[in-house]
Amino acid sequence: VYWHRVLCLLGVYALLAIGLDFLASFVGLSCLGMAFFVGTGGYISGMLNASLGWPPFVTILIGTVAGAVFCTLFLLPTLPLRGVYFAVVSFIYPLLFARIIAATGFFGGTEGISGLSMLPNLLLNQYIILVIVLACTFGLRRVTTEDFGLVLRGIKDNDQSIRASGINVTYYKTVAVFLVALMGCFSGAYLSHLYGWVGLSLLAMDFSIFPLAAVVIGGGGTIAGSLIGTLILVPISELLRAFAGLRIIFYSILIVVFIVFWSEGILNWLRRKYEQFEYEVKV
Repeated sequence: VYWHRVLCLLGVYALLAIGLDFLASFVGLSCLGMAFFVGTGGYISGMLNASLGWPPFVTILIGTVAGAVFCTLFLLPTLPLRGVYFAVVSFIYPLLFARIIAATGFFGGTEGISGLSMLPNLLLNQYIILVIVLACTFGLRRVTTEDFGLVLRGIKDNDQSIRASGINVTYYKTVAVFLVALMGCFSGAYLSHLYGWVGLSLLAMDFSIFPLAAVVIGGGGTIAGSLIGTLILVPISELLRAFAGLRIIFYSILIVVFIVFWSEGILNWLRRKYEQFEYEVKV
């Protein structure tokens, strides 16, 4: 049962890493607030289940969509920001909401909301998250090759030129953030019913730092590289579970090591080596 839940958690982190890679590499928005999406989706789904008694599949759907709309509206004023400025603001949001909940006692305060309806079957849970991860991976890769993705690349490189062409830059950024928010809010709603509990841990830094580490290790700008990074990090993270919060230090060290010594990431390195091999064979 333990490793079944670990596999489900792996799928959740994979969704967050894929979304982060998409925003950073194709939109130019370095989002360090993935925990904001997770917490919003989890709390909305948990509150609906606890107060109204609605079944998990209904509350997960509502938590995903409503949470994505809520997060997008909160991030809307920050969309003109770029680089470190957007990253800092997005990082502050989950910390802010966690402090508000702890100070006011809303939504169960520091105790959280327990006794939520659990998802019916662990094996079914794994298939659900696997299908969602695969759909998002191939869906985002398809988006990046379509006209919509080309506009996003243009916005990342030079948004002033795109704006001068008469294209609504804010609209494209909003849609991109909404897509990633859907993935993050689904992750939170899914987790709340996987464990039958929702609390401040859904707003923890792990959900912001872990996806970043996975993207750096797997290779940014590839989408699929985020999956490789997640597959490497999750088993290591579980082995370090006894060290609790010190795992953040481990993620940070890994990020620094890969940025300094292997900045292209695993998948980009493998792609470069394959292209070199192809060239040598032709020669």
